[in-house]
Amino acid sequence: MKAFLGITGTLVVIAAAYYGMFRGWRNRQARQSALAPLPEVPADTTRGVEGVYVATTSAGDWMDRIAVHELGVRSTADLAVSEAGLIFHRQGAADVFIPADHLTGVRTDRGIAGKVTAEKSGLVVVTWSHDGRELDTGFRPRRKADTEPLTASIATLIGAEQS
Repeated sequence: MKAFLGITGTLVVIAAAYYGMFRGWRNRQARQSALAPLPEVPADTTRGVEGVYVATTSAGDWMDRIAVHELGVRSTADLAVSEAGLIFHRQGAADVFIPADHLTGVRTDRGIAGKVTAEKSGLVVVTWSHDGRELDTGFRPRRKADTEPLTASIATLIGAEQS
């Protein structure tokens, strides 16, 4: 009988924890529901650097994950850089397009939204504006050697747009 009560109690605690996380995510989505829909993804099928789309957060607040428009969903992705902007082709979530004229900065960082890497420059973080908000989007290239060229190509794109 003690074992049954122990197992039942553990399952109740786990269920309550999952319910709390679900409610927290839904409340975050409700608070962020005023954020305008994202720009349409161009029909560009060019693939880019393979890696992981980590998340999008409020700029400067690496733990304030954006939950609406699937921006907070971590997924395997590739990042294509073109004259039009950045396209994250994601698996299991909607693709994300950031127009070149919305880009305001790029840097490498150690972490964003719960994803922290061992190396100081493990993530490529793109800062961009959308609907009057500054946002940071993190991407972790699969190969470390891709980080520097990817960052340089995005910086060139931003520089070309600012000219």
